[in-house]
Amino acid sequence: MGSVWRVLAGGMVCGMLVACQAPRGGGSLADAPVVKPGKVSGEHHGIASVYTDRRTASGERFSAAALTAAHKTLPLGSKAKVTHLGTGRSVVVRINDRGPYVKGRVIDLTPAAASKIGLTKSQGVAKVRVERVDG
Repeated sequence: MGSVWRVLAGGMVCGMLVACQAPRGGGSLADAPVVKPGKVSGEHHGIASVYTDRRTASGERFSAAALTAAHKTLPLGSKAKVTHLGTGRSVVVRINDRGPYVKGRVIDLTPAAASKIGLTKSQGVAKVRVERVDG
């Protein structure tokens, strides 16, 4: 019987963690297109978020001041142009991490990169276009 309670408690914890990942500022991920796995070139649209304090998949130290980002499929070290569809502002970032792992999100930006396009941590998310800019 004890293992049943552990499974139920684990499920509740997972549910709470997923609930904590909901977008802030009243945004909805329901209408956001999702990038197809394996897409590594061209352009796609979706949701960007701001992230901090993580170890990067490339092994380099996370820097909130760097113009870097996490993307699921673009090669580490490649560059991408991220355009905030609300402000029209763009930034070129270097992909140095993997993620995001929240449905509907296509890229996680450092605070410095997010600031360049007008996305603040308090807003949480924004609709963006992501284009790979190097070969």
